[in-house]
Amino acid sequence: MTEKLIALVDGSVYSTSVCENAAWIARRTGAPVELLHVLGRRQTASSDLSGSIALGARSALLQELSSLDEQQAKLAQRRGRAILEDAEAILRAAGVETVTARLRQSDLIEAVAEVEAGSWGIVIGKRGEAADFAKLHLGSNLERIARSATKPVFVAARAFRPVTKVLIAYDGGPSATKAVDHIARAPLLAGLDIRLLTVGNDTPDLQRRLEDAQATLRTGGHEATIEIAAGQPEKVISDIAERDAIDLLVMGAYGHSRIRAMIIGSTTAVMMRSCKVPVVLFR
Repeated sequence: MTEKLIALVDGSVYSTSVCENAAWIARRTGAPVELLHVLGRRQTASSDLSGSIALGARSALLQELSSLDEQQAKLAQRRGRAILEDAEAILRAAGVETVTARLRQSDLIEAVAEVEAGSWGIVIGKRGEAADFAKLHLGSNLERIARSATKPVFVAARAFRPVTKVLIAYDGGPSATKAVDHIARAPLLAGLDIRLLTVGNDTPDLQRRLEDAQATLRTGGHEATIEIAAGQPEKVISDIAERDAIDLLVMGAYGHSRIRAMIIGSTTAVMMRSCKVPVVLFR
């Protein structure tokens, strides 16, 4: 596997977990890792504070504010390079040989869109630097990436732990089917304990679709058990993940909502908020 893996690092407490999860993926797939730190486009940091100040003083103030903006921009660049250096050190210490680092000043979505072509997927922390305090609030960058990315999005939890048990939330929709097809063709989950879970009423049709997904995985060399459970998808998936010590949840990024183009599917958003383990999203 030669497709690169994009790891987004922002200096938050989640950055270490992003790197450790990226290293785990890279070791299992052989994918090179490209670290990306994005500096937002510089906005006008200083409003017009000159008012009725005399012309000479006003000019001096504007010059000072301009100098301050320049210093802040340089500091942000230095900080970004330091974040990338630390992230690269974590990956190399974890045994990843091919690591590149990229510092971009751009809109995040534009930057990711430019680099995700030819990639396996994107690794991002569940919350960013400014959102650690809000346990039930998803990082705004994650929501934007989940809406716009064309490749799988690996959402890292706060702390990394080795993955042995994988739960695939399978609803038979296009995204979930894509997830199963992708997993069947990739070495990422080879040899792991994989379970296919559908939440709904146990019917012959539902059983057949689950067995078809199971057969797809088996064709790719992956053994998986199947399970149908009744209840609300968000609660059932979360409860099973916690009860059975699941290490990784795989699911489609969107359900069958008519407004899927406007917002993340409700089950997806709830699972990303409540699940304490990494989540891989497929669109």
